[in-house]
Amino acid sequence: MCGIAGMVGLPNIAQEKMLLTMKRRGPDGDGVYSEPAVTFLHSRLAIIDPENGQQPMTLSWDGETYIICYNGELYNTLELRRELEKLGHQFTSRSDTEVLLHAYAQWQEQCLHKLNGIFAFAVWHQREQRLFLARDPMGVKPLFYMEHQGGFLFASEIKTILAYPTVTARLDATGVGELLLLGPGRTPGSGVFQGMRELQPGWWGSYCQGAWQQRQYWKLMDREHHQSFEETVDEVRYLVTDSIRRQMVADVPIGTFLSGGLDSSLISALCAREMEEKGQRLYTFSLDYENNDRYFVPGKFQPASDNDYIRIMCQNIHADHSWTVLSYPELALALEDATMARDLPGMADVDFSLLCFCRQIRSKVKVALSGECADEIFGGYPWFRDPQVRALEGFPWAQNTAKRAALLGPAYQNINANEFVGDRYRQTLLETDVLPGTGQEERRMKEMVNLNYRWFMQTLLDRKDRMSMFCGLEVRVPFCDKRIAQYLYGVPWKYKNYQGREKGLLRRAMEGVLPDAVAGRKKSPYPKTHDPAYEIAMRSRLDGVLRDANAPLLQIVDRKALQALVDSEFTWPWYGQLMGAAQTMAYMLQLDFWLREYRVSLI
Repeated sequence: MCGIAGMVGLPNIAQEKMLLTMKRRGPDGDGVYSEPAVTFLHSRLAIIDPENGQQPMTLSWDGETYIICYNGELYNTLELRRELEKLGHQFTSRSDTEVLLHAYAQWQEQCLHKLNGIFAFAVWHQREQRLFLARDPMGVKPLFYMEHQGGFLFASEIKTILAYPTVTARLDATGVGELLLLGPGRTPGSGVFQGMRELQPGWWGSYCQGAWQQRQYWKLMDREHHQSFEETVDEVRYLVTDSIRRQMVADVPIGTFLSGGLDSSLISALCAREMEEKGQRLYTFSLDYENNDRYFVPGKFQPASDNDYIRIMCQNIHADHSWTVLSYPELALALEDATMARDLPGMADVDFSLLCFCRQIRSKVKVALSGECADEIFGGYPWFRDPQVRALEGFPWAQNTAKRAALLGPAYQNINANEFVGDRYRQTLLETDVLPGTGQEERRMKEMVNLNYRWFMQTLLDRKDRMSMFCGLEVRVPFCDKRIAQYLYGVPWKYKNYQGREKGLLRRAMEGVLPDAVAGRKKSPYPKTHDPAYEIAMRSRLDGVLRDANAPLLQIVDRKALQALVDSEFTWPWYGQLMGAAQTMAYMLQLDFWLREYRVSLI
């Protein structure tokens, strides 16, 4: 994995400054390609063929010279390489970068349909003087861009574009709406800052002679499902197992996140089995918090603590296991770094803890596999399963628009919050592909899948990429495989809801892989601290912001409304399942820090 960036039609006046912002994503080396019309920048985290694969990489083919700058990992490299060799291509390394460059030279944008992997990449057509950008179908790897002063900038992260000297971090009313009415989620394609955009998952774009165009090449498409339940079980078992095996490929040690839940336990068990066949032992990693054994209280979203299940898994798979135990002061100290990593306010201590966790994991491995995206694809979240929540209009993970709108500062109270949120929700429904004649329940479940894919899943993938890459750690997400997503989208809800269980189809497909206690465990989300001292600390820090007449937060948030929020008995989640009172206050502290640190100009 890497960091990429570039500029077209702009002077190369920020090369070193931009590379510096990318160093955490790629600590193993830098690369630059520059000519009068274009500059490509690359920072490398070497995973496959560390001795080769340096970027930017150049290829002359069929009368054109192509230069590639790539962030990602291809999981079907060998198949593509064999196909290309039959077409006359020759290779000098084992790197997937070289295979991708040849694939693009051979098939142009049509190569995207052949790729199985996670990626964001840029290709410069030297003769045509044209830039091509593309992003993976699921949105695992980020790619931002900006049209600027007659030229074009792109990068893996927002901070790199902001490092260009003539770019200003400006926030308009739409950006404020993104932060307060939708955050930490974002409208697909939004970069929050004025003029900043993100290439959407499954899209490619082209910039030539001052003109930018983009096109969608992949989306979730409905199709008739003719397989029986048992045939579907077999197909799911194959797809999940194959995806995990493919994503284990690396020339460096790998590990897995292990929460004791269904998804991470399946990945860990299958990886451990593969490693054992090779005479190797898998590294596994778990997270806990000081005093959680004392303060944890079962709830609707977290019915049981993780630790007992983690211990069962460790005994079962005989991995080399490591625990990271965080204190609430450590969480509080990570607030600023997590905001810098994400370039935006995020999921509060859900981000902070992951950043601290990734630092510990990186001390042992460069690559780790994690269980994100199974809930979006297999329908595991509570809002998939609650008919009352499903029937509500609006994003099911944030049914709080009126409460959020009350926080808008005086300069932004003319934003129509219901329209701002509702228009985006309804547009997503319109974009949902459903076969004619589909029943009402089945239609709604496909809408729910697309809502989660387009919105909630992207927030989690943002979090995972930024927190891990800030530590120079590559995290792979086997469930986030376009083959799995596309296949499951067409599978009827009654199959996914097998035996009335969340992810019932996945449980059935993977029977025998896990101990019964883990296989039958009710879903529990990413762990958070339950120590009341953490909420007290966040409340105290936010009180300090409220007393500061110059606090930038108070330029966009109403002071009285925020004070009322701090003083209230907070019972509704800000976002998702985990952002309660402490996390909402931490989000506001992130927002205040972000406005200061990024020197945001309000317009």
